[in-house]
Amino acid sequence: MFTIVVLILAAAAVVVGYGWYAKTIDKNIIQPDPGKATPAKMYMDGVDFTPASRNVLFGYQFKSIAALGPIVGPIVAVKWGWLPALLWILLGTFFIGWVQDYASAVVAMREEGKTFGALSYQLISPRSRSVLLVFIYLYLLLIMGAFGKIVGFDLMTNPAVPLGVLLVIGLGILAGQMTYKWKQDIILTTVIAVVGSFVGIWLGTLEPVKNFFTAISGNPEATLFLGLSWSKILWSLVVMVICYFGAVLPIWRWAQPINYVAFWIVFLGMLAGVIGMIVMALKGQGGVGSFPAFTSFSVGGAWLWPVMFVTIACGAISGWHSLVSSSGTARQLEKETDALPVGGGSMFLEMVLAVMALLTATVPFGSLEAYAEKVKGGAGGVFATGLATFMSHIGVPESFGLPYGSVFLTLMALTIMYLVVRFMRVASAEFLGDAVPVLKNVHVGSIVALVLSIILVWTGTWSYVWVLFGGANQLMASLALLIITLWLAKEGKDNRWTLWPFIFMFVTTIAALILTAINALKAAAAGTKVVGNIFAGGIGIILIIAALFLAWDGWQALQRAREEKPAEA
Repeated sequence: MFTIVVLILAAAAVVVGYGWYAKTIDKNIIQPDPGKATPAKMYMDGVDFTPASRNVLFGYQFKSIAALGPIVGPIVAVKWGWLPALLWILLGTFFIGWVQDYASAVVAMREEGKTFGALSYQLISPRSRSVLLVFIYLYLLLIMGAFGKIVGFDLMTNPAVPLGVLLVIGLGILAGQMTYKWKQDIILTTVIAVVGSFVGIWLGTLEPVKNFFTAISGNPEATLFLGLSWSKILWSLVVMVICYFGAVLPIWRWAQPINYVAFWIVFLGMLAGVIGMIVMALKGQGGVGSFPAFTSFSVGGAWLWPVMFVTIACGAISGWHSLVSSSGTARQLEKETDALPVGGGSMFLEMVLAVMALLTATVPFGSLEAYAEKVKGGAGGVFATGLATFMSHIGVPESFGLPYGSVFLTLMALTIMYLVVRFMRVASAEFLGDAVPVLKNVHVGSIVALVLSIILVWTGTWSYVWVLFGGANQLMASLALLIITLWLAKEGKDNRWTLWPFIFMFVTTIAALILTAINALKAAAAGTKVVGNIFAGGIGIILIIAALFLAWDGWQALQRAREEKPAEA
């Protein structure tokens, strides 16, 4: 009954966390006004500022924040045992995760859709704006490196995956056309796009289709350069082309509708997986066998603290979410009252996904040894196998469930990667646009970001890139919480609910980044992927220095805000 107990704990975290804690903060501190004009309505430009229905925006938000982090992170983290990972997922979301997501959207919405770069200039100092933009750009580059390897090397090279993914993208574009140009009913649009997507995923499992993509990919054993096969080079480049279109096209034309359609593919998979878990448990097969609750504080030289807290990069708290909420979602909210269900609600749903991922790594394998053997082939294989196992208990054949699990994972990553590139070109334009005007061009800024990304994908060691990404991700979350805390102080509102999470996340992630940067540079010194590891380790050092500057300037700004508060009163 392990599965049932875990699912009940997750449900309790949602009910108490969202139904009581989040709603209390929203009502008593933020006090949203449903009649107040939002930036989406005031500055509607059809590109970034676009009012969207709360229901559509929830799907967009969830699919934009939920990538591989809440899946890969918990699957890797159970090497310390299932209990530490479960506690961090539940408690991290309850006290920190939803707080950052929701408050980031609120602050940007109340400040006329300003980015964190502009907000840091306003709330901290001019220097902080430049430092934060450098931090954000390098952090986003690490996301592209970590996710690009998994999607381009592991998932899209599976011949059963590409057709389903490409059809989801095509049907997402069709959904955007039907919604915004043809003014079709959202239910009709959703049914056509989602049903068509599932048909596409099924077609991808047919032998003639798989043979076609196998022929395109070529011999996976033959290498061209940098030890890479043609299939890895081809599909990593295809991924970058997809990201290019997502970065330069209007939000309603590509990112929002594709992410909305992908949300349903992911959500229905989650639903089927949860039902399958329950059925499996009722059959008496929902236990973890001999899988330990706790293994050791140090596993393979990686400490439980701080490394586990950044390994689970998104299932409990994620800095990426703050960028989506502030630079994307805040510019699409129709009403202030939509911020909590969209921002906070999406994070609690991501928590459920992280719990699912943890269960896929434990229940289907039944022992640490069986899990350890399977995870050697990658966390994606663990998740696809676990999800297929759960769905098989409700009649879904594994011949469909395994490819579906891989498409599921691909969509989880790909649908945020083009948003990453979008934010990278915005950050580079803000930081260097005056000195190098050509970077203000959306195409140039996007191409520069994609070139740097492919270099990191092709040359970096994934394990170091992933932990560096996780550390940078959680550090971004702490900096977002710092900006939110400063805004609350400026507004004369209680900021303890964001200040303490900031302090915990900042200390934890600085420690993790220091350890990982040292390990990457040691690996480079030993001759392992020298260029990529020096690149990654250097990025880690720059991120640490930038974060320390921002924290110092931010702390001084907080003290100024506290001193000014009595005078304003």
